[in-house]
Amino acid sequence: MPLIRTPNIPDHDGFYEELIDAQRDLSDEQAEMFVAKLALILANHVGDRATLSEAIRLARDNTLAVRP
Repeated sequence: MPLIRTPNIPDHDGFYEELIDAQRDLSDEQAEMFVAKLALILANHVGDRATLSEAIRLARDNTLAVRP
């Protein structure tokens, strides 16, 4: 299953708002745990190791490319 790299979430603004709202009132530690748990739940749903490996590489490369 190839990784979809183009916008693919209907109502992406609403999704982003829901994601931010889900972290409201959480400590930084809880928010990090929430994001990690969400990533694992979604990774389990995807299930395809090649797709997951590609997503990990893409996220890491993108993170390293951002300068603080």
